[in-house]
Amino acid sequence: MIDAASRGWTDRVEHRDIVVNEVPGFRPLTLDLVVPVAAPQPAPVLVWIHGGAWMFGSPKHPADWLMEADPFTAAIRAGFAVASAQYRLSGEAHFPAQLDDVTAAVRWLRRHGDTVGVDRERIGVWGESAGGHLASMVALTGNDQDDSRVRAAVCWYAPSNLLTMQAQAHPSGTIDHEAADSPESLLIGAPLAGNPEAGRAASPITYVTDQAPPMLLIHGDQDLVVPVGQSEELAAALTAAGAEVELSVVRGADHCFAGVPLEPLIRDSLAFFTRVLAPDTGALPPH
Repeated sequence: MIDAASRGWTDRVEHRDIVVNEVPGFRPLTLDLVVPVAAPQPAPVLVWIHGGAWMFGSPKHPADWLMEADPFTAAIRAGFAVASAQYRLSGEAHFPAQLDDVTAAVRWLRRHGDTVGVDRERIGVWGESAGGHLASMVALTGNDQDDSRVRAAVCWYAPSNLLTMQAQAHPSGTIDHEAADSPESLLIGAPLAGNPEAGRAASPITYVTDQAPPMLLIHGDQDLVVPVGQSEELAAALTAAGAEVELSVVRGADHCFAGVPLEPLIRDSLAFFTRVLAPDTGALPPH
């Protein structure tokens, strides 16, 4: 644990490099956790999952464009603890390694959250792009039997069905999602075009049921990387299953919400979490 005062902070306490998963042959996978001092304890916790096409990025070095708006400080001020999950990239291991790692972070919080001041029954997942895909996967596959269930998910411009990415691609897009070197193919470890079963297994839409936790999907209508149809397709499937879902299509926004202000979308995301993770929402339904 790092005392907040040692970093010049008075509103938070930071716990760094909590080991949540140790896979033979790989480095230990860790979690960094920031807990607000002023929030009633235990605090609800949001697990942030970074993007980067499953190939790039680190929870320890958030992207500059993201930190210009700093959703993490906004979350802390709203009374949430924030956990930044680490996962193996596709050059290190193929799917489902990424899901296993993020699930391990959730499992650690469910089992040990009370030791660090967070509410293990009020966990949400929040991710952007590839991180949004993993947030969806955690939300839709988690269960109480192995302590991997979460209570809410916010997914920003996330892939939802790898098998329809290319068909939905924006006319101005430059990514061939079915090519052997596409992010999706590198994720599953084989060309997506010739391996539909692997693509289906790595697609959140495959796991939609009426037991899905409440989800908020936010996507720009001009996204040249991940088609907006991905969030529309997942929202339709969740609605058809009888699950709670909100879809927000942002006019004029490209990938990473380029072209529009980020702060209102952060506020919308935190408002959703505040409502869904409120203490009086009751126990999790069976899954």
